[in-house]
Amino acid sequence: MQLKPIAKSLASTGLVTLALGFSGAFAASPCSPCGPRNRSARAGANPCAAKNPCVAKNPCAAKNPCGASGKVDPRLVTRPKGTKPYRGKRADLVKAGQTLWNDTKLSTNGLSCNTCHINGGAFQATFAKPYPHYVGMADQQSGVKKVTAEEMVQFCMVVPMAAKPLAWDSKQLAALTAYTIGLQKNFKPNPCAAKNPCAAKNPCAAKNPCAGRNPCASKNPCASRNPCGPRNPCAAKR
Repeated sequence: MQLKPIAKSLASTGLVTLALGFSGAFAASPCSPCGPRNRSARAGANPCAAKNPCVAKNPCAAKNPCGASGKVDPRLVTRPKGTKPYRGKRADLVKAGQTLWNDTKLSTNGLSCNTCHINGGAFQATFAKPYPHYVGMADQQSGVKKVTAEEMVQFCMVVPMAAKPLAWDSKQLAALTAYTIGLQKNFKPNPCAAKNPCAAKNPCAAKNPCAGRNPCASKNPCASRNPCGPRNPCAAKR
């Protein structure tokens, strides 16, 4: 086969061989984006890069109705001066209060008092103390340091149940208050009660060993004075 004059000239000077040799060396370079995909690098994928099970949605992270954002005007949940509560027979009020305690129609979000306090649960240890006493939710939401039993009912109406407070002279408020006081009399804080797993420090929140100085993230030796740094023929504009 006869070469054309230009090809013959290049062949005679060895430039074709040099060019082909450079391209092969460049493609073989581990730093080259033009090189074949490195199977060993793919096989040695960083275990730290695997999907972290701690990233999964935590059921405890669901929005807590008792921790609803936004402040509550203290005037909504503290008895106005000059007002008087509904009066009735205690037994009747307690009975009516038990019904209301389980009534989801009092709320706008499908909750009832019993949703949070089923079987007398979810009460803080301070619930055993005589009213008025400190309640964390009242302090956090309104800055109120002490509440009466009926004011606590109103807080629950406004915050977890996302409803309007009950009328201060209503039978509903008097009934729920009477039932709450009845529950309080039988309540005994359990010192052996396990801490709420949702409140415990989430092991997934601990510093991830993969998040430390990752050996995989160390400076890439290919990033130092890179022999691939000269103008890459592969990067040239096509």
